[in-house]
Amino acid sequence: MVVPEIAYTRTMLPNGLTLVVHEDHKAPVVAVSVWYHVGSGDEPKGKSGLAHLFEHLMFSGSEHHKGSFFAPFELAGATGMNGTTGFDRTNYFETVPTTALDMALWMESDRMGHLLGAIGQKELDTQRGVVQNEKRQGENAPYGRVYQNILSNIYPANHPYQHDIIGSMQDLNGASLADVKQWFRDRYGAANAVIVLAGDITPAQAKEKVVKYFGDIPAGPPVPRQQPWITPLAKSTRGVQHDHVSQTRIYRTWVVPQLGTDDLISLRLAATVLGGGRTSRLYQRLVYQDKLADNVSAGVSPLALTGQFQINANVRKGVDAAKVESVIADELNKFLIEGPTQDELDRAKVVYRASLVRRLEKVGDKAQMLASGQLYLGDPGAYKKDQQRVDAATVGSVKASADRWLTKGDYLLTVLPGSNDFDPQAEDAKVVPLPDAQGRPEPKLPAAQQYVVSESEVDRAKGVPQVTHFPELRFPKLERGKLKNGIEVVLAQHYTVPVTQIYLQFDGGYAADEGRKLGTASFAASLMGESTKSLDALEVAKRTQRLGAIMGVSCGLDTCSALLNTLNDQLKPSLALFADIVRNPAFTADDIERVRAQRLAHIAQEKVDPASLAERMLPPLLYGHDHAYRIPFTGTGSEASIKSLTADDLEAFRRDWLRPDNVKILVAGDTTLKEITPQLDAVFGDWRAPSAPLPKKNIAKVADQAKPRVFLIDRPKAPQSLILAGLLAPSSKAINAIDIDIANRAFGGTFTSRLNMNLREEKRWSYGAGSGLVGALGQRPFQMYASVQADKTTESALEMEKEAVAIVGAKPLTAQEVDKVRSSILRGLSGSFETTGSVIGAVDNIVKYGRPDDYVQTLEQRIEAVSVSSAQAAIDEIVKPRALTWVIVGDLKKIEQPVRELGLGKVHVLDAEGQLVR
Repeated sequence: MVVPEIAYTRTMLPNGLTLVVHEDHKAPVVAVSVWYHVGSGDEPKGKSGLAHLFEHLMFSGSEHHKGSFFAPFELAGATGMNGTTGFDRTNYFETVPTTALDMALWMESDRMGHLLGAIGQKELDTQRGVVQNEKRQGENAPYGRVYQNILSNIYPANHPYQHDIIGSMQDLNGASLADVKQWFRDRYGAANAVIVLAGDITPAQAKEKVVKYFGDIPAGPPVPRQQPWITPLAKSTRGVQHDHVSQTRIYRTWVVPQLGTDDLISLRLAATVLGGGRTSRLYQRLVYQDKLADNVSAGVSPLALTGQFQINANVRKGVDAAKVESVIADELNKFLIEGPTQDELDRAKVVYRASLVRRLEKVGDKAQMLASGQLYLGDPGAYKKDQQRVDAATVGSVKASADRWLTKGDYLLTVLPGSNDFDPQAEDAKVVPLPDAQGRPEPKLPAAQQYVVSESEVDRAKGVPQVTHFPELRFPKLERGKLKNGIEVVLAQHYTVPVTQIYLQFDGGYAADEGRKLGTASFAASLMGESTKSLDALEVAKRTQRLGAIMGVSCGLDTCSALLNTLNDQLKPSLALFADIVRNPAFTADDIERVRAQRLAHIAQEKVDPASLAERMLPPLLYGHDHAYRIPFTGTGSEASIKSLTADDLEAFRRDWLRPDNVKILVAGDTTLKEITPQLDAVFGDWRAPSAPLPKKNIAKVADQAKPRVFLIDRPKAPQSLILAGLLAPSSKAINAIDIDIANRAFGGTFTSRLNMNLREEKRWSYGAGSGLVGALGQRPFQMYASVQADKTTESALEMEKEAVAIVGAKPLTAQEVDKVRSSILRGLSGSFETTGSVIGAVDNIVKYGRPDDYVQTLEQRIEAVSVSSAQAAIDEIVKPRALTWVIVGDLKKIEQPVRELGLGKVHVLDAEGQLVR
């Protein structure tokens, strides 16, 4: 397997800014990636979270563009836009239509060179509140407080990585306006940044534009670079943490070398052999053989100063965690003695290479790879050196690296389910960090250089450059054919990387559980990735791994899909294995019991995760108990039904629904109908349908609720409440489906939508609020949602209700809102179908919802036809405040009485099973 190269040019501007350019003209888009060499590891003591807080401030606007940074990008149709903070860097990125590149560079340069005048106390307080709710939301999720515990116990207190990136509440509260402004002055100069442009642009064009927009920005003061400091533990230690979880989990973590080293790559290969999926030693032993765990994995975190090697395992219910610990130690010891086998190492190498090939499909991913190589190692092509390290790895070298690092001390953390009155804040107070250590290397200043700025050619007083024209949409014409048994084939020719994707789309889905045990569809699909009638589960997994393929069966609400994602040079053997999985699942007793245990554990975990719990409760409340859509939207079913499923149940589902007269084969990749049809015929052409007729599903129309209702679910001591409010919307097949989509985006489906701007940016009660629609052949669920700080639960619900009332009443959609969303979709079309996966996803929807083959090619005119009145008519059809069904998950001691007094509707209290408590 040959890994395609990411060709690039690199230039340093006179002001010290490093520019890396990669040409890729397959789509009319350019990825813009700006990386600053500053992260949470650079924060002084008592200022934890400052780097991440500042990342948020960088989206608040700049001196020449007041207001949200997202707004111009939404109008220009940007995709993949965000920013992230790590221990060692902060990055900002977006992919824009080629014609919007000047706008993007203007925006990025304005906040790099002209930010401080736009940051005041109001902006700081707003983003501080948003970040604190991001922290609460993370900690409110199962296992959400684990990472800080691990960092406190593997790194000395004076190590740059000793505190987590988001920081402490105390330090966030203490961050002053002077602190954040000085942070910018000290670290956000041009010489401390890398900008990568990847996509539809030449190096000459890129340099001209970057010099124009960034050339006048000062280099900034020299920024001291933190130096690698690998601090392996002298001895093994252990800790225990309680949390709102349903299942005991074990984390075992070692400190290992940093990225760019031979050892780290060898350890990554070792992690694949030990815990990289179903073929790995730990998975085979703990999940398949001894049946002590429901899942186990191993992985490496590649960081600039040091790395982490971690094994984690979900302990099966009723099993002593000490037994799992013992097996992990036993398998690790065997590995240290023997090393990997040649076959294990070869398969691990294929996994690495195949993953790299797939990452090369998106210009955004390639930009990230080039930027990280340049920022951390001074080499945009560092990914190639890592691939060379993989190719050169031997059984002996992998064993030697494991011997060097996995025989040192480690930290073993056991996370246990907390009691009902468990207080996470009290638990956090028990975590005592390691003391300071000797030997921390001093940060080093970069080599002294003379930087100069150029005179600006940009009149920033004119504001953001307007984008007046956009590239044409490129989407392949669909081709249709048939196999010799009549199965329809739909092909979209699309070449980006040497990969082909094949979907088998079956009518069915979770809705096919109607008349069966809830969760049958999802359970049967999961088992179809296990053994076949001729191959056991281990052999299926090994063959898949050797091929570098991804394959499996899954279900959504209305359909089940079998997916094959294969490298082109392995298409024939991959298709043969894929067909065996689809046509000949064995449903063995061992597989059923193993997957049953995993599914029951997953359901239990859903019941302690606020968002998943709410998603489990809402469907039967919206649709009633006789409708095909009453199943939890997670598809997992109920514990009682999963416990009772038999091999006969699963085979009956497969026989009834996953059959050749109920399937269409969708293909996207570098092939033709003439080439692919014989290959598909060879494995599916002789597939014969059973004589029994296809079953039917009840997706009849459901009436709106006569009155609003509120259902509360208790989550004691929760720092946040999860609010979910549901209504029913027309089918995805509705003639006004695009009007519905545009109206929803304006209301709650974009960053600058009404709901998000209210609860996040104005009130700062939430990390994010919005609304969304789930695709469906029947009535779709329309949901408003927000995770909000616990003490603002009633206020937040009231604001959500006010927004719902206003949009169908006193504050209807405006022309500006509709134009903004319409423009965003239209201008984003050119970059929406860059990957093979996005193309086949579009084909999937065309086929599923019976849309014309030229649906994508005619999207522009369909979107342009949406008017303010038609969008308003769509939202009026859906948003009926007096029919809302509310599900709120939070600490009832704090929120129940205030919610009752609010008068949203009649209040009921449910338990985690959905049973009425009061």
